[in-house]
Amino acid sequence: MSRSRDHLDTRVVHAGEAANRVAGSAITPVFQSTVYEIPAGREDQELTYIRYNNLPNHQVLADKLADLENAEAALVTSSGMAAISAALLSVLSQGDHLLACGGLYGGTHQFVHRFLPRYGVEVSVIDVEDPASWSGALRPNSRAIYVETVSNPTLAVPPLDEVGRFAGKHGLAAMTDNTFATPINFRPAEHGFDLSLHSATKYLNGHSDLVAGAIIGRRERVEACADLIHLLGGCLDPHACYLLQRGLKTLGVRMERHHQTALALAQRLEPHPAVAKVLYPGLASHPHHQRASRLLDGFGGMLAVELEGGTEAAHRWLTRTRLATHAPSLGGIETLIVSPARSSHRSLSSEERRQAGISDGLVRISTGIEAADDLLADLEAALAE
Repeated sequence: MSRSRDHLDTRVVHAGEAANRVAGSAITPVFQSTVYEIPAGREDQELTYIRYNNLPNHQVLADKLADLENAEAALVTSSGMAAISAALLSVLSQGDHLLACGGLYGGTHQFVHRFLPRYGVEVSVIDVEDPASWSGALRPNSRAIYVETVSNPTLAVPPLDEVGRFAGKHGLAAMTDNTFATPINFRPAEHGFDLSLHSATKYLNGHSDLVAGAIIGRRERVEACADLIHLLGGCLDPHACYLLQRGLKTLGVRMERHHQTALALAQRLEPHPAVAKVLYPGLASHPHHQRASRLLDGFGGMLAVELEGGTEAAHRWLTRTRLATHAPSLGGIETLIVSPARSSHRSLSSEERRQAGISDGLVRISTGIEAADDLLADLEAALAE
């Protein structure tokens, strides 16, 4: 299904770029105009209009992202939640039923379990570790199955190939949030998924300076999402498109460094006497290590750490680092350290967090591109305090 023989590191630079460069420019300029002339004699063609997400800056990104995941089409949106909500609403209507994995990102959890039921959509949580039980959760009105390639923040990796096969067998739309993995480590279309969703704010952009989302997958599914984005107004600003396109070109080299650093931190912190456990798919101790090794091309730049001292020790650690910044979000070139219970998953009740394996003492680390030795020294010094 691959579009090119080129390596992904080459495709992130060249895929989707305009064949005819504007005024010879080596990069695509910002097309800040919101309106475009209708060519004479072509009044019946689709309008080029910013809310339709079809300006030149949008299209370059869409072509690049589709190419990177070996998918048919792609769409950029104003945020990751715009992508997730549009994707779910494109396949679900009143009276429909959704199968979803547990432990979803906080915003997605709210949308799935609090918003959708208000509009007559039923939701069942499936045990992703027991594929044999999924059929028992099916109903005549089941329309989709939703998982995360790598979960936030416990770094769980479901049996993704089985999800794709199950969806195909039962006529469900298969969706996955591919934010943590990125196209470098996992390409959902190759495993039977209809839609791959991203918070492009994170790794795809990589520089902590914009908010964006992406929907990638089967053309008919992406077009249905586009129709909703047109109506709901979740288009991406042209300048944000330009920044995202610029950030994407270094995705390959950034992910390589993120992976190397996260693995080094995980291996060093796991035996530390102040650490109760480290969650990272690249560690043999992670419950999904073998599965991640088989399905993913890399383990990524995220890890989670539980301290022996619990919540109070975690709070002290968060506030004593020098290089690692205590801040939410992830996927940037700087290392960020945060408590998921107080950031990404604070909208969940304490019981919901407990069921998802998120204690108040769990610390999530998004590794940047700093030297691993410097980060290790910083984290260990903060632990010693």
